[in-house]
Amino acid sequence: MTARSARTGEDPGDLDIEDALALVRGDHGRAPGATGAPDAVPAPAPQAAARPAERRDEAHHRATPWPRARSIAARAARGGARRSPVSVPLADALGLTLAAPLDALTDLPSFDTSAMDGWAVAGPGPWDVRDEGVLAGHAEQPPLTDGEAVRIATGARIPPDTTAVLRTEHGRGDDKGRLHAAREVQHGQDIRPRGQECRSGDQLLPLGSLVTPAVLGLAAAAGYDTVTVVPRPRADVLILGDELLTGGLPHDGLIRDALGPLLPPWLRALGAEVTAVRRIGDDAKALLRAINASDADVLVTTGGTAAGPVDHVHPTLERIGAELLVDSVKVRPGHPMLLARIKENQHLVGLPGNPLAAVSGLLTLAEPLLRTLAARPAPEPYAVPLQEAAHGHPYDTRLLPVVLHGDTAVALHYTGPAMLRGIAAADGLVVVPPGGARAGQELELLDLPWAPAGIGVCFT
Repeated sequence: MTARSARTGEDPGDLDIEDALALVRGDHGRAPGATGAPDAVPAPAPQAAARPAERRDEAHHRATPWPRARSIAARAARGGARRSPVSVPLADALGLTLAAPLDALTDLPSFDTSAMDGWAVAGPGPWDVRDEGVLAGHAEQPPLTDGEAVRIATGARIPPDTTAVLRTEHGRGDDKGRLHAAREVQHGQDIRPRGQECRSGDQLLPLGSLVTPAVLGLAAAAGYDTVTVVPRPRADVLILGDELLTGGLPHDGLIRDALGPLLPPWLRALGAEVTAVRRIGDDAKALLRAINASDADVLVTTGGTAAGPVDHVHPTLERIGAELLVDSVKVRPGHPMLLARIKENQHLVGLPGNPLAAVSGLLTLAEPLLRTLAARPAPEPYAVPLQEAAHGHPYDTRLLPVVLHGDTAVALHYTGPAMLRGIAAADGLVVVPPGGARAGQELELLDLPWAPAGIGVCFT
């Protein structure tokens, strides 16, 4: 597909963390721990005693715009989390970020090698051919003398005093057993000289490079058994809700838990190591114990982020003195999401309980936070045109699952907050601005880690 780079909203570099804190403190008059599920319709002027609808409207007014929420999440762990580099075997390094430059431990190649199957020849032809050939992995051979040749395999060590390698298809024998060249032989042809790719000590990749399969191969070729990397951020998942079943069909007001199966692999795809998945139910004391007992870098909760009778996330965060960095976001679905700093090196991402709303929270808050913790670079934003007009929310950003047909994005059906049917078939989500988008309008595309539309690198 063709796509052009398009940056939507604020650049994360423009936002200081103190500006982020101001969103939930001074600038909007909301203390950490305050609750409320925002609405979209502006309230009339408040009276002495605000009605419930007015309180919801006020909460929506204080919600964080979607681009700024992502910026806050991307910056939340900078400077606060000092994560020591670790040395891991190459087999365990895929998807991690180099915490030290990758410097060559040897010349590549480490000796002169043949680039082709054929004959190593010395001097001008014709050549007398040695009886025993040279294979890859064999020790150094005796030097060749002028007028002498030896059969050689690709990758084999070149005998000393070799002039060139004559490819198999360019050589022919005569009735005296001598080798003749079918074309002119150039000095050094088809020989890979020692150090052609790099010399010992050369920097192959800088600090901060993502370890891809090709990087693993390069590191092995350059002499590495282990590499120094930024460790995966550890994530604990806390599943809230008494109504959730772990098996069987829904019955008697109980429903299947969709987020328990969805979240751990999605978090792994974002680079996290999922260290625990705990089912808490609607138990405030159990939630408090689980948060206090966790030593993960990131806790991810499901549900309980609004202001209902069993929504315990806000009161629990207030009780432990957590610092709310994002307290609801102007995005649909998923506006009751939140991001809190529990302590210097630990954050909590509170996802809404509806499945698609939770996915919105993953993309808005969890992905930028985990990316920073893993020291991964931000993907370059890019845009695709819509095939048809897309309805938008009057005031909020909308994240809409789409499939890609050629160079255009086609909106999917079944995209309500509680639905997963649309996202299960999606290549990504487009960012629809408040008020909607017209047909042909180019919108930023958020990649799914496993979808063919993805431009980033995902490892599980």
